[in-house]
Amino acid sequence: MTYQCQYCQKEFVKESTLTSHACERKRRFQQEREVGVRWGFQAYLQFYETTQSGKPKTYENFVDSPYYTAFVRFGRYAHSVHCPNLASFTRWLLKNNRKLDQWTSDQNYTEWLVDYIKRENVQDALERSVQTMVDYVHDQPDIRNGYRDYFRLVNDNRVCYHIASGRISPWAVYNSESGQDFLASLNDDQVAIINDIIDPVYWQSRFRDLPDDVNFVRQVLGMAGL
Repeated sequence: MTYQCQYCQKEFVKESTLTSHACERKRRFQQEREVGVRWGFQAYLQFYETTQSGKPKTYENFVDSPYYTAFVRFGRYAHSVHCPNLASFTRWLLKNNRKLDQWTSDQNYTEWLVDYIKRENVQDALERSVQTMVDYVHDQPDIRNGYRDYFRLVNDNRVCYHIASGRISPWAVYNSESGQDFLASLNDDQVAIINDIIDPVYWQSRFRDLPDDVNFVRQVLGMAGL
């Protein structure tokens, strides 16, 4: 009697050997629930829906694809940089004909992010910003008033990183009293880090064009004590 691996069909004399066996296909199935793998799978589906017709792809198709490793690498990269909209980023890469092995390029991500932050829905921007504040101060016992003191007490360089990476939107920075005070306190090097995202000329124009959205954001952030 032999024992066969359901993933690669290799046979073993002992059941214990089969249990400890770890072929590449088995490993890929076991990784299915990892966030980076799930994000890679979503990008893979979007890639095929955009570029090819035919039957919808399954996770098994993904596992057997020669592009599995590249898409998983992309999914893990996108998750590591806290990509605010995976579908939008993937669509941009496809539209701009970026090669798959370049999808994890910081240059590509930054180019997409700067444009996306300027165009995204105001509610999405506000929700992500507040959630970032809540999550970050959760384990900061010295910040007594929680996320209300995010701009006041969190390290300036950390806040700059959150802004530059798109986790805190200019909607929240410019339309809260503490956010404006934070901007006024920065040195030239810190301003340079976030300048592409906070682009004052662009945002002044956008706020003039969307007065109702500005009032909504200011009301929400004011009630939150920001």
